[in-house]
Amino acid sequence: MSDNKQEIIIRQMQIDDLAAVFHLGEKLFTLKEYPTLYRTWDEYEVIDYYTGNPEYCLVALYEGKFAGFLLGSIIDKRNSYRKYGYLVWFGVDEKYQGTGAAEMLYEKYREIMLEEDVRMLMVDTSADNERALAFFTARGFSSPKDHVYLTLNLTEEKKSQ
Repeated sequence: MSDNKQEIIIRQMQIDDLAAVFHLGEKLFTLKEYPTLYRTWDEYEVIDYYTGNPEYCLVALYEGKFAGFLLGSIIDKRNSYRKYGYLVWFGVDEKYQGTGAAEMLYEKYREIMLEEDVRMLMVDTSADNERALAFFTARGFSSPKDHVYLTLNLTEEKKSQ
């Protein structure tokens, strides 16, 4: 395998990337695949991060073609000495998995967080997403915790009335 990293460019998201980011996320973050997603993937998620935190929105290009994205933010709690980097959405098209695009997106985000004096990075994923857990633990993330989600389907309740 050639050194794909030479063929990958990581840059800040641009307005022309919005559609590609949205459509890849739409393909990756489905309720069928991740029924416990507590955030909804929609066009507003992409636009909100792009307009609110553009410096933490990155895309990967592989040989000039859109390969993946990362959307993040900083949580700066008042009355706390800690600034948290929160990696919210992260995806690489399956055609480009194994090229190093995910690693390079993450490394660029990590560099930006260091420049911003962030003290801790956070990411969440479902407990059964073994690929994501392996990716992040290989980069030093620790202490994964299971999330407990409780739901009540009001549609079913309304039908029974």
